Amino acid sequence: MRGSVTDPTSAPGHRRARAAAGALASAAVLLPLLGAAPAAGNPDSPADSLQRAFAAASARYHVPQSVLLGVSYLQSRWDEHGGVPSVSGGYGPMHLTDARTALAATSHHSEGTEDARGDGARPALHPTARVPRDARLPDRLKTLPKAAALTGIPADRLRSDESANVAGGAALLAAAQKDLGEPLSDDPAAWYGAVARFSGADDTATAAAYANDVYDVLRTGEQRVTDAGQRVSLGAEPGLAPDTAQLGRTGLRTVPDEGTECPKSVSCEWIPAPYQQFGTNDYGNHDLADRPASQSIKYIVVHDTEGAWNGVLHLVQDPTYVSWNYTIRSTDGLIAQHVKAKDVAWHAGNWYINAKSIGIEHEGFLAAPDAWYTEAMYRSSARLVRYLAATYRIPLDRQHILGHENVPGPTTSTIPGMHTDPGPYWDWRHYFELLGHPFKRTAGKSGGLVTILPDYATNRPVYTGCVTSGQPCPSHGSSEVRLYSDHDENSPLIKDVGLHKGADSTIDVNDVGSRVSTGQQYAVAGHYGDWTAIWYLGQKAWFKNPKKHPTAVSATGLVVTPRAGPDSVPVYGRAYPEASAFPTGVPVQTVSPLPYTLPKGQKYVVGDVVPGEYYYSVTFTTDSHRVVRGKDLYYEIQYGHRVEFVRAADVRVLPAGQ
Repeated sequence: MRGSVTDPTSAPGHRRARAAAGALASAAVLLPLLGAAPAAGNPDSPADSLQRAFAAASARYHVPQSVLLGVSYLQSRWDEHGGVPSVSGGYGPMHLTDARTALAATSHHSEGTEDARGDGARPALHPTARVPRDARLPDRLKTLPKAAALTGIPADRLRSDESANVAGGAALLAAAQKDLGEPLSDDPAAWYGAVARFSGADDTATAAAYANDVYDVLRTGEQRVTDAGQRVSLGAEPGLAPDTAQLGRTGLRTVPDEGTECPKSVSCEWIPAPYQQFGTNDYGNHDLADRPASQSIKYIVVHDTEGAWNGVLHLVQDPTYVSWNYTIRSTDGLIAQHVKAKDVAWHAGNWYINAKSIGIEHEGFLAAPDAWYTEAMYRSSARLVRYLAATYRIPLDRQHILGHENVPGPTTSTIPGMHTDPGPYWDWRHYFELLGHPFKRTAGKSGGLVTILPDYATNRPVYTGCVTSGQPCPSHGSSEVRLYSDHDENSPLIKDVGLHKGADSTIDVNDVGSRVSTGQQYAVAGHYGDWTAIWYLGQKAWFKNPKKHPTAVSATGLVVTPRAGPDSVPVYGRAYPEASAFPTGVPVQTVSPLPYTLPKGQKYVVGDVVPGEYYYSVTFTTDSHRVVRGKDLYYEIQYGHRVEFVRAADVRVLPAGQ
C-alpha cells in the first residue's frame, strides 16, 4: 500500500530533541548484573551510557539485566529513534506505548490510484471503505502512562530520555512479576511469565511466541551500536531454560486452532476476509482457487498497512474492500491470516502477480521513517516467510520475495499508479538475515553482477515528501541507493519513461524511478573510480560504490540479452499466454508491451522462467474459473526497481561476465 503523512503535528518525522541521560545512568556502574557483557571501550564513555542505564534500572527494580536487555532488543534492537514513536505509539529502547500522543492514534489508509485486483477482464477496483474512529485503546498501547505511574517519571521524559525509558520498562517487568506472584529473582529463567505479559498480547500463543523470542536472544547474545551511537552488548547464556509453566498463570486467553497456515513458532489467528456477493453481480474481496494444484505460487509480496492494527482489520473484513493473506502486528508480532494460500487475494495491483503470490501486510507507514517496525514484527514476519517459502518452494531472494514497490504495472497506463510500499525504510538486509539467507559477496571482480548491499544505518540518502511535499524527510537509514545518468551526484537522475514519460525522476519518497534496493541484482555496465554502472531501465545507470564503504558487492549468475538481430526487444508487465491458448468462453487477454525495451548489448539478471499463464476468475461461482496456460515462455528479469518480463524467444541466456 502507498501512504503519506499529512498531519505534521502527529507525524513521526517530527523529531524531538533527546534529553540528557539522567541520574540513573551515573549510578549504573555500581552493579553489573547477570548476563550483561560489559560494553567495549571506556566504561565512562558517553557511548556506553545506555549500557549503564540498563545496569542501573536492573539494580533499581531488581530485574535481571539480561532480561531487561533481551526484552529491549526484541522491541527496538536498543535503538532510540530520536524519541519518535513507532507505528503503534511505542517510544524509546523499551518501546513504551502511548498511542494517544502518537501517529497510531490517527489511523489512516491511503489507496493511491492502483487497482489492487489488476485484472483486465474486470472493471478497475478502487474501493472507498474508510476506517471508523475508535477512541478505545487496548492496554498494549498504553504502557507508557502505566510506567509513569510506577516510576514517578514524567511521561515526556519517558518518551525522550533513554535512561528514563529503560527504567520505565524495568518497572513494568517488575510489576508483571509481582502480579504473577513470583519473586524478584536474579535468575533470568524465572521471568518467563513477566516477559510474556510485557508483550502486551492478550492471548497465550502470542505472548509465548514473544517470550520465546526474547529467550532466544538471551541464549545467543547480541551486541551492536545503536542509532544514537550507543555501544550495547548482551552476553550469551546458551543453556538458559526458562520456566515456561508460568504462562499458564498469566490469565491470558487461549485462541482456538482454526486451521491457520502458519509455522508453530509464531502466534497466528484466523480473521477471515469475506467471500460474498453484494450489489448487482458483484462480489468480494478475493477469489477462490486451488493453488498450488492448479497454478504455482512463486512470489511473496511484502506490504505495509498505512494504518494501525484495528482499523486495518476492519478494512480487510469489508467485502467491498480489497484483501491480502496476512497482517502482522507491530507491538508483539501477532499474525492474522485473512485469505487461505490456495485462494487469490487482491493486493498487488497486477493480476498475474496476485494469482501467483501471497501478500503480507505489516503495520507501518511508508512515508514515516521513524514510525519504525519493531524487531518482534520483523522476526515474526521472517518466520512466516520461511515457512511459506518452504511449503511452496519459493526461493528466498529478491526476485521472489518482492516489496509491493517491486511489482510491475501490468500495462502502460497502470505504471504511474502502482504502489511503492514498504519503501526505502524497510530494512531488507536485516530481514534476509532473519530469513537465514543473508546477502553477501558471491564472486570476485569478474563476476559480472552486483548485489545491492549498503549499510542500512549509515546509508542515508535524502528523500522528500514524508510530511510536506517537497520538504526533506528526516535523516534515516535506508535500504536504497540512488542512480544517476553519470558518475557525478550533480548529474541528472535516471529517467523512467513509464513512470514520468519525458520528465525527470525525483527524490520523492514514493518515486522509485531512479533507485535500487538491498538484495536486488544487476549486470555491471562499467566502473569509474568510486562509481559503478549497471544496466537499468534500458540505460546505463551510475551509483556511488566506494571501496571503503561499498553499497554493493560482486555476484555471479545468469543474465538475458537480446537475440542477434533486433536493436531491442519488448518488455512486459505480466506473463500472459499467446492468443491461441485461450479456450472458447475465456476472453483473450492482450499481451501488450510496456514503454520499456531491452536494447541490444544490455544484460539483465534472470529471476525465473515461467510459462504464459492467466487465471480467469470473474464470477462468484467457481464453475467458470479456468487457468489458461500457453506454450510461450517468459523470463522474469530485474529490469528497474520493479521486476518485469521478456519473452524467452526474444532473448538468450548466458552466464554473467561473458
